[in-house]
Amino acid sequence: MDAAATGSELNKSGSGGSERNEDSRGIFEYFGWVYHLGVNSIGHEYCHLRFLFIRGKYVAMYKRDPHDHPGLKPIRKGVVGPTLMVEELGRRKVNIGDLYVLRFYNRLDETKKGEIACATAGDARRWMEAFDQAKQQAEYELSRGVSARDKLNMEAEINLEGHRPRVRRYAHGLRKLIRIGQGPETLLRQSSKLAARPDAFEGDSGDAVEAHQWKCVCTMTGIRIFEDVSDHKNGKGILAKSVGVIDATADTVFEVILSTEQQKRYEWDTLMCDLELVDSYDGHYDVVYGTYDSKYLSRWHSKQDFVFSRRWFRGQDGTYTILQFPAIHKKKPQRSGYRRAKVNPSSWEIRNLNTSMASNSPRCLVTHTLEIHCVSWCRWKNNQSSKFERSIPYALLCQVAGLKEYIAANPALLRENATTIVHSKISDASISSTEYEDEMQDEFYDAITADSSTSDEESDDDQKLVVQEPRVKLKNISWAITTLALKRTAAPNLSEELDPHVTHITIPSDLHGSLHKGKDDNDTNCWTSPSGKGFMIRGKNYLKDNSKVVGGDPLLRLVAVDWFTVEKSVDRIALHPKFLVQSEAGKKLPFILVINLQVPARPNYSLVLYYAADRPINKNSLLAKFVDGSDAFRDSRFKLIPSIVEGYWMVKRAVGTKACLLGKAVTCKYFRQDNFLEIDVDIGSSSVARSVIGLVLGYVTSLVVDLAILIEAKEEAELPEYILGTVRLNRLKLESAVPFEV
Repeated sequence: MDAAATGSELNKSGSGGSERNEDSRGIFEYFGWVYHLGVNSIGHEYCHLRFLFIRGKYVAMYKRDPHDHPGLKPIRKGVVGPTLMVEELGRRKVNIGDLYVLRFYNRLDETKKGEIACATAGDARRWMEAFDQAKQQAEYELSRGVSARDKLNMEAEINLEGHRPRVRRYAHGLRKLIRIGQGPETLLRQSSKLAARPDAFEGDSGDAVEAHQWKCVCTMTGIRIFEDVSDHKNGKGILAKSVGVIDATADTVFEVILSTEQQKRYEWDTLMCDLELVDSYDGHYDVVYGTYDSKYLSRWHSKQDFVFSRRWFRGQDGTYTILQFPAIHKKKPQRSGYRRAKVNPSSWEIRNLNTSMASNSPRCLVTHTLEIHCVSWCRWKNNQSSKFERSIPYALLCQVAGLKEYIAANPALLRENATTIVHSKISDASISSTEYEDEMQDEFYDAITADSSTSDEESDDDQKLVVQEPRVKLKNISWAITTLALKRTAAPNLSEELDPHVTHITIPSDLHGSLHKGKDDNDTNCWTSPSGKGFMIRGKNYLKDNSKVVGGDPLLRLVAVDWFTVEKSVDRIALHPKFLVQSEAGKKLPFILVINLQVPARPNYSLVLYYAADRPINKNSLLAKFVDGSDAFRDSRFKLIPSIVEGYWMVKRAVGTKACLLGKAVTCKYFRQDNFLEIDVDIGSSSVARSVIGLVLGYVTSLVVDLAILIEAKEEAELPEYILGTVRLNRLKLESAVPFEV
């Protein structure tokens, strides 16, 4: 099974952010095999292999490949609108196999939803990008002003007017297998191989300055081993890491590391022999049991078993992070004759590296970091006689070398992600507007969830499906579609983001929230506002050379922070009569930006940041376009850079230092009124974000966290970027949160 993607070549004039004519721009197409998950009309759960086709903003689902069966009618069809949200639910077990599930829902009405699944994490990522492209197409048409009929259809889609009499519920567990061909019921696991983005991640270290200082202490078999020699150990022992470049995609390496299949594991992992998946939770978290190879153990403890938990995340740049912690589980008590060992806390980071246009060979950088509690480490790194090479930490560090050799010796793994460069074809935009308009009036959510009027969708005649030879697919295509056509302005000047013709006011110093402002760095359970020197932001020439520069002082001043406990998430906090925005002092401020970070926990929390300007916003500035723009534009630009300044190193790995477009990662609601803009960030709307924040809350009393808020610059005229606001949260205490008064 295979998928391909074709896209038009864009006419580029001037710099990267120029407007493009719709007719010359053409329409992008994406198609491939996915699994459609759901419950049929009599309540049975199903998992059907389906061919999904995306053309522009239109989506169709077929039982067979329409390229091989001309005239084939789709069994489902619909339109992707600007309010579409796609959430990656992680892995879900389907009897003998695992699939990666994507959930679709509308942020205005979550009853409109559906699920598809992919064979690999890489496929899930590429389908998310494809749906994001379709969403951008819809936003682009809406912003440009299309024909009256198109406009009417788009408005109806946005408002979600209309109702389907029958809507399916979707399954959280699957018990049915798929029948393919005439053989027994087995799960077909084929990669859909969507097109990879041409602007693949380069592999920079992050967007915040880290405290680690890594020194190379050894090189062997194509990998380097480092030790953290900084003063901030952030752990109980020595911090070491092994780093290697592997000739494969990050998706491939991630699948190999996560696999517990015994025979494959024997070929690269010399330490962890027999792994068994004990339990799986939210799609990004599981528990694994295993045993150590006896050659790394002493004669007195020659049999050792262990239990550890794994959390994994995929960043917006395509980087995978896997965290491994020692754990206990009631299903796996200590085995008779074995000693229960405590695994070394460790992390994997896998990120793609850019390759030259002439080369079609993928490469990724793999980093395995772990805590070492071993007295022989120092003697080993100084090339003295040591037993360290027969220790468990040494075997763990060598896993990168084993991966490198295993993948190089198994070209079949590479073929699963092989690409063939083909010329892009331009689909006729004028044809698509009429050809698809009459057929696809339905909303995408209804189309993916509603019962079919015939039994064709429910019939399980997949045995008639013929597996075709893989198609060639496009790798290097332009993904540049502007979400909104913005008027060009001069390069941002902080003095011009706010109205230069108005005299600035003095912001009162007595403004305060429920969380107190820290007096110095030693103060706890408090906040301060650091400078932007700890963050890396896009420089003036970023679109040409990807260069980043050290951030400067923030444009807005952080004046207060509230720390609440709430029964359920609360929006529009700025309207509360007892809080800062509605106070007499707050009403006199020219502009206030309110960031309401809604933290899922038991109980739930809200961290509310209040940023104030000393002058009104310049109407011609990027900030004004963001404050008064559409939600789609805000989602595409609202950026946050996290940094754990002090704290346990595993938490640092989980949070990372890469910038995140919050509107793409979680649900953000915007409320503009009077002299303020409130952004309600629902961290619980993403399973990945929930998992990360759950880990952070467990260590929050020992963490110093810095956050920077930006508006992402995508046009040359908007560069260099500037920092909108910062905050440092110093060792918060959960019990200090104040109950929210309704």
